[in-house]
Amino acid sequence: MVRRRGNNQVAAVQGARFLGEARARNRLAGALYAGFTHSDNLLRMTFLDPPAHHFHRDWGRAAESSVATLRRAAGNDPEDSRLWELVGELSTKSADFRVLWARHDVRGKTREAKLFHHAQVGDLELHYEAFTVNSAPTQQLIVYQAEPGSTSADALALLGSLSAGPLPAQDSTMSAD
Repeated sequence: MVRRRGNNQVAAVQGARFLGEARARNRLAGALYAGFTHSDNLLRMTFLDPPAHHFHRDWGRAAESSVATLRRAAGNDPEDSRLWELVGELSTKSADFRVLWARHDVRGKTREAKLFHHAQVGDLELHYEAFTVNSAPTQQLIVYQAEPGSTSADALALLGSLSAGPLPAQDSTMSAD
């Protein structure tokens, strides 16, 4: 259950088919994923941005989860050409992706704890929940939170302070499905 914690929630809207696309995000989500070449697509970021191996403190788990969720999306819509283009791109550019894709693991995105290392604020343990948007069933709202009073909560608050200012244009818009 999402608990109110002021401005210390990382929130992003992604396609429910999970192509990894960030369709919209709040300022804190933009700050969390800032600095990556592929920050607009979490699958590309995980497999094609070398700094992602350090950003995800348990990169193997993050990679496995991402691929298993993508595999589920492929089963739900096997005719989705954008999905297969992404699978092709990642397969040709990442040996790690090829190995995980070949395992055929299938899993949905619901809730989990994730471990990050952010260059500005250090280690974070964030718990997320994924919510399907009833009025837009091809999208999910993903909300990350730190446990109240934890060092992660302090680090997230610091990240929020560091990111205060005008939103970059890409973080304040939604793209069409």
